[in-house]
Amino acid sequence: MNYDEEKIRQGFKLILEGLGEDTQREGLLKTPDRVARMYKELLSSLWQSPDDILNTQFSEDYDEMIVLKDIPFISMCEHHFLPFIGKAHVAYIPRDKVVGLSKLARVVDFYARMPQIQERMTRQIATLISEKLSPIGVAVVVESQHSCMTMRGIKKPGSTMVTSKLLGVFKNNPETRAEFMSLIGSGAL
Repeated sequence: MNYDEEKIRQGFKLILEGLGEDTQREGLLKTPDRVARMYKELLSSLWQSPDDILNTQFSEDYDEMIVLKDIPFISMCEHHFLPFIGKAHVAYIPRDKVVGLSKLARVVDFYARMPQIQERMTRQIATLISEKLSPIGVAVVVESQHSCMTMRGIKKPGSTMVTSKLLGVFKNNPETRAEFMSLIGSGAL
C-alpha cells in the first residue's frame, strides 16, 4: 500500500468545501497539507511490518510473569476516524527467551498506528507476542476512551472500554489470571 499525500490533500479540501468553508480563508489555506502530514504520522503502521519488532530476544532462565502496564497509546477508530486514547497492559510468561520492555511498548504502538477497533488491536498485540516468543502465556488488557462515543452520538464522556485477550496459562489458569489482574490493578475478568 502506498501513501498518496496529494489524494489526502484533495480529499480533505473537498470535505472543507462540503462543510461550506472557504478553503482560501487564511486559517484553512494550509489545513489540507497539515491533515495529510498528520495522517501519515498517526497511521504510519499502514506502511510498515511488525515482523522485526520482537526479533531481538535474550536467552534467560526466567519463568515468572513479566508485566508492562500503563502503556499509553492513541489510535484512530476506523468507523468514524476519531481518536481513541488509552493504555495497554501486557504480560507474558517466557519459556526461555525474553525481550526488552521497550519492545512490548513498540508492539502496542505498532497496532495503534492504523485505522483500528480496540477489540482487534487487543488480539493483534497478544497474537504477535505469542507467535514471536512462544511463551507459556500472554495477557493483554486495553482500556480506552473513544471520541466517537464521548463527543458525538451518545455523548458519554468518561466512559471507558476495556478489552482483553488471554492466551495459554493466562486463559487456562484462574490463579495466573488473578495475579495478572492484581498486578495491573484491575478487578475485571
